[in-house]
Amino acid sequence: MWRNYLTVGIRSLLKSRVYAVINILGLAIGLAACVLILLYVRYEKGYDAWMPGADQAFQLQTYYHPTPQGGEEMYLQASSIPAGRALAKDFPQVEKVVFVRAFSPVVIQDGEPSQVNIRMVDGDLFDILQVPFVEGDARTALNDTHSLAISESEAKRRFGKADPIGKTLTVVDNAGNVDYRVTGVFKDIPKNSSFSASMVARFDINVQYADRTQSLTNWDNQDGYFYVKLRPGTDAEAINAQIPAWQKRNIPDRVTNGQRYNPGDAQTYRLVNIRDVHLGKAQNNAMTPGNDATTVATFAVIALLVLGMACVNFVNLATARASQRAREVALRKVLGASPRQLIIQCIGESVLVSLIALLVAFTAVELILPLFNRFLDADIQLHYLGFGGVLLPGVALVLLVGVIGGLYPAVYLSRFEPAKILKANKSAADAQGSGRLRNLLVIGQFAVSIALIVCTSVIYAQTVYARTVDSGYRRDGLLQVDNLSFRGVNDQQALSMVEQIRRLPGVRAAAATQIAVAPGNNSVSAFSLPGSTSSVELGVYGVQEGFFQAMGMRLLAGRDFSLAFGRDDATTPFPVNPDSERALVARGLNIVVSQSAAQRLGYADPRSAIGKQLSGALTLPEFGSVPCTIVGVVSDARFRSLREPLQPIVYVMQRTGFGQIAIRFGGVAPGAIRDAVEQVWRRIVPDVPFKASFADDLVRAQYDRETARGELFAAFAILAVVIGCLGLFGLAVFTAARRTKEIGIRKVLGARTRDIVRLLVWQFSRPVLIANVIAWPVAWWLMRDWLNRFDTRIALGPTPFAAAGALTLFIALVTVAGHAIRIARTNPINALRYE
Repeated sequence: MWRNYLTVGIRSLLKSRVYAVINILGLAIGLAACVLILLYVRYEKGYDAWMPGADQAFQLQTYYHPTPQGGEEMYLQASSIPAGRALAKDFPQVEKVVFVRAFSPVVIQDGEPSQVNIRMVDGDLFDILQVPFVEGDARTALNDTHSLAISESEAKRRFGKADPIGKTLTVVDNAGNVDYRVTGVFKDIPKNSSFSASMVARFDINVQYADRTQSLTNWDNQDGYFYVKLRPGTDAEAINAQIPAWQKRNIPDRVTNGQRYNPGDAQTYRLVNIRDVHLGKAQNNAMTPGNDATTVATFAVIALLVLGMACVNFVNLATARASQRAREVALRKVLGASPRQLIIQCIGESVLVSLIALLVAFTAVELILPLFNRFLDADIQLHYLGFGGVLLPGVALVLLVGVIGGLYPAVYLSRFEPAKILKANKSAADAQGSGRLRNLLVIGQFAVSIALIVCTSVIYAQTVYARTVDSGYRRDGLLQVDNLSFRGVNDQQALSMVEQIRRLPGVRAAAATQIAVAPGNNSVSAFSLPGSTSSVELGVYGVQEGFFQAMGMRLLAGRDFSLAFGRDDATTPFPVNPDSERALVARGLNIVVSQSAAQRLGYADPRSAIGKQLSGALTLPEFGSVPCTIVGVVSDARFRSLREPLQPIVYVMQRTGFGQIAIRFGGVAPGAIRDAVEQVWRRIVPDVPFKASFADDLVRAQYDRETARGELFAAFAILAVVIGCLGLFGLAVFTAARRTKEIGIRKVLGARTRDIVRLLVWQFSRPVLIANVIAWPVAWWLMRDWLNRFDTRIALGPTPFAAAGALTLFIALVTVAGHAIRIARTNPINALRYE
């Protein structure tokens, strides 16, 4: 019997190949898309869950919020050194605290320098972040300040098949050239980790920070990361609830220009479990790119919606096809088939089609997954069995869909009266009901499709806007050189390098700077106006003369910096010279401010700020605050992405302490100018790696996440539209089956072909039009919330909604037009000959 059912089912599929392909392909697309998205969601939610002891590992994060003095909202994964030390001292629930300094120094091996992603730690980090080791012992690998653990791939790259244990590498840092001995090799940290490292080295924090001791006591300097191990049974939320009081006990007041304030007024600290860092609130100063929990949840919902659409199509097409098999069912009943046997046959055929779709879906996932990983820069794995395996859930889902898809047709067909069907020689049964359920299902499908198209178009438009909006500086013809703050590049070498770069053919301006495109640093100071009792927080960065020309920034009022004015130069000798500090306070300092800084200070326009004095920018403990005079106002420059608030900035001219060089060029190929600058770099500092990027590339990289998100939305929107069109086609098939006689009668009574086509097309268009009414408010609410995360954004106008509605309506009409024309041209005799 089962063999007969299988044979009949296969023959039925081969007989209706178009129906079989559409049904199998539609369900397979939905299953494949659902599997891919859910694998991605599980991957994102599984960050650091692979790590043993992850439930006890936490990161201390710093949240900045605006105050009456100004300031920007920032959520940092980094923390200040005194914060971590105070946490370890005051909370007995804390078992271990380790400070991590993340940077990319020069590492010398056999005399050859290279730049490496390294983590300097002041304790046994591997007791908190329990990364598996392949050589050495994790418990003793970082016992002394000259020990170094390296990743498995780094060991192979540097030492090949040789044993790396005991080998020596030299790290070039501000403390000098320090030799480290390799004491362990750990497995490569998976990509789904918020912590990354090629090397982890133990260091003495007092030695490393000997030239910047203020970082050891300053609560406003977020120099690195603190990883915390809590004792078993400790409730982290209980500690977080005590942190406000802990801040008041530990963070001392500071006095600037006679005004007392506390850094804790703008800060909040929080312990976050290592597994929640990737999708957490704090994404600034992250070691690895983070994500948004809402976005991941949105993709999970999309996965279920796409799968639901595919299942609805499957049921629609199955029921529409079933009504065409009335005569076959009638003959089976005449020959003795029971209703139970007919139900089993229909359900079995439905499950067979579902299983074929599952095989096609898994094949598609296997083929697409490598491309999917490359696109996301991820390492998503597909497992069929075991924990997280997809085979059993897939089979269960297929059985469920198959049973649901076959149950209604089975019950429906098993109730046919053979005498009526065979007497009229009908090949199809008279469909009963109004078809409202099918219309509702198709409306839901197109509502999802329209919403996805709207979201895709808005995300794309905002990303393009972010990349092309006026940033206050000229991106074209701008090359940015990094690594200027590395040990091995002293101030004199930096200035010499800038001078030689300025003389290169095609270079129009060049200047060293502390602020650049896509900066990794942030500097804020409190300023106050003479006679004022309140201060204003502004960003403060040192630049070399010629910086504004190099960046292509507009001077709105006043003048630029110039070495001809002694008060413009804020450089003081190092080591500190009391006479020079006393002279600086006596003569004062000229500064240039951005337009938004002038507005925050209370000036109505740039011109009214010229000549005004400020204090508080630079305070020398023995001599007081340095008076500052505004001599120029420049256009606002958005160095960071649109996701972050625009920072009002005070620029100070100096000749030391730079991190980058901004180079304006023209009339020469970008590659040629980069090569020429690299030659200058290697001539002056050959032991420091050269790193340079064009401004356009840096800005583009800032929005890679939005671009990837938009492309994923676009892909799923296309899938949703395809599945929705299949659903509409199923509705058209069902309509054709149940309205054959009606159309025949209409034609006999004089209806023309175009009248019939218009009638059918209108019927098929209504679900799409209703779907627009449902989708537009939902998409508007979702995109309004998403756009609000940007400091500057596009207006959410009617264009994307109207375009999405028109596009889906056009696609729907194309889908059903051919079918409607074929039905309208049918000879009415074929429908009415037996009446």
